[in-house]
Amino acid sequence: MNRKVQLSDETSSQNNTVDKRNRGKIIQVVYIIAALDITWMFLQFSITPYLAKKLGFDTLWFGYLQTMVGFCQLFGGPLFGRFGDLFGARTALSVACSSSVVFFLLLAAANHPAMLFIHKLPTLLMHIIPTSQMVVTDLSEPEKRADALSKLGLCFGVGMIAGSTLGGHLNTRYGEKITACVGAAGSFFSLLLVLKFIPKNTKVHASTATANAGSDKKTSIFSVDQITRLMKFPGVARTFIVKIAVSLPSGIFQVMFSIIALEFFKLQPEENGYLMAFFGIVQMVIQGGVIGRMTARFSESSLLLLSVGVSALVGLGQANMQTVFHLCLTIIPMMFSLSMFNVITDSMLTKSVPSSDTGTMLGLCSSVQSLLRTVGPTIGGFLYVNFGLPSIGTVQFVMNVAVFTYLLRRHLKNTDEQKE
Repeated sequence: MNRKVQLSDETSSQNNTVDKRNRGKIIQVVYIIAALDITWMFLQFSITPYLAKKLGFDTLWFGYLQTMVGFCQLFGGPLFGRFGDLFGARTALSVACSSSVVFFLLLAAANHPAMLFIHKLPTLLMHIIPTSQMVVTDLSEPEKRADALSKLGLCFGVGMIAGSTLGGHLNTRYGEKITACVGAAGSFFSLLLVLKFIPKNTKVHASTATANAGSDKKTSIFSVDQITRLMKFPGVARTFIVKIAVSLPSGIFQVMFSIIALEFFKLQPEENGYLMAFFGIVQMVIQGGVIGRMTARFSESSLLLLSVGVSALVGLGQANMQTVFHLCLTIIPMMFSLSMFNVITDSMLTKSVPSSDTGTMLGLCSSVQSLLRTVGPTIGGFLYVNFGLPSIGTVQFVMNVAVFTYLLRRHLKNTDEQKE
């Protein structure tokens, strides 16, 4: 009997060792899946505007189309995050990739304005990036979590460049339908990667998560209480409010960028493509070579303070820029502040909740971006039309200065308490 128990313990120990050895491999596969997802997303960006124009959409209706996506992902993000916590990484990523396949097939079949709206419905479940963040969070050590999450930003830069280039080339040569079919095939390949390499559950306490899933499957996914209860953990509500306050003004500039590039800077499509490629390269360098080194040397509270301070200076620069050269000067600090802020806040929030709830927390984080895509065009359009481009930068400067002052006071207070 004792011999059997000993063998069982040895087997369990060996399995845990194998799991640890496989963590790096699984994370690398997740990075590939994330890069592919971003590639297909930017490939889609080269299809939808031209197809919408062919189907008779004006700027107003195209705005409605984008708002619909924002609403779908705003409500779908937290629910899908909870789904990932309960049913595991493989199931969640499989559903997300399958939804992406359906999304592109409906886009390829879209020959009527109504079909263009219908093809956006699968975005309710297309949450590959938050689910990828959940897997990386589950498999990375807490002290290395920010660095591991920052590598997903590197995947974003790769996907931005590859998707924009591939989408433009395919759309020009073969048209929207073939390009959409390529997106569907690519999403199906991502699904195969998930089924082949991603384990059923990546939680450290898999047995606990499974037990919770068994008892809560019927109610927890759609339970608002189960999702909002995370705000009651120490520091979560405060960090989440800071995340919204800082993300809103910078998000307004991002969602208005296409209009700003067209109307204010008078950029041609080719020039805009070069600028987007520059965005992608800058983000790759920052995410791949800067953030990881800084998170290893400085505390998260200090880096959060730094990112908000730089964001305030970026807003001041945007309020005074007049030329494309001025815009390029603001891009590097803007990408640094955005990347650092998102990585640090996501890391802080996932560390503040139990490992069984990291998916739900990341789903809530992704809903912030969806909220910005929903309300950003309205607020940004009002500011741009009535007060001009400087107003957007001024709002960002003022809000970030206020948040910076608040965070600095807390930082100094905590430092004094530690000295005492």
